[in-house]
Amino acid sequence: MAEFMLLMHGDTTSPESDEAWGAYFGRLHASGAFKGGSSIGAGGSFRKSGAAAPVSGQLTGFVKVEAVDFAAARLWLEGNPVYESGGTVEVRELPMDA
Repeated sequence: MAEFMLLMHGDTTSPESDEAWGAYFGRLHASGAFKGGSSIGAGGSFRKSGAAAPVSGQLTGFVKVEAVDFAAARLWLEGNPVYESGGTVEVRELPMDA
C-alpha cells in the first residue's frame, strides 16, 4: 500500500456543505483508507538566502489516504466536496524515503 495526499484548492464553483464533508469522511473512515487531514490556515514561505517562493493562496486543506496505487487513490475524488463542487483537488503520492 502507498500513501497519497489529496490537496484541496479554494476554487469551487458552488458551495460545499458540512453534510457532504461528514459523508465523505465517513466513507474514508469506514474503508480504512483515511490516514489524516486538516484544513490549512495562513502561513509563511521561507528560504535561507534569497527570495522565497510565494505561499500558495489556493490550498485550503488536505486529506491523507492509503491506496494500492495512484489509480485507486484517484477514486477518492468521488464524493470529495471540493471536487463535487467544481473545485480542484491535486492527488500526490507520498513516496517512502529509505
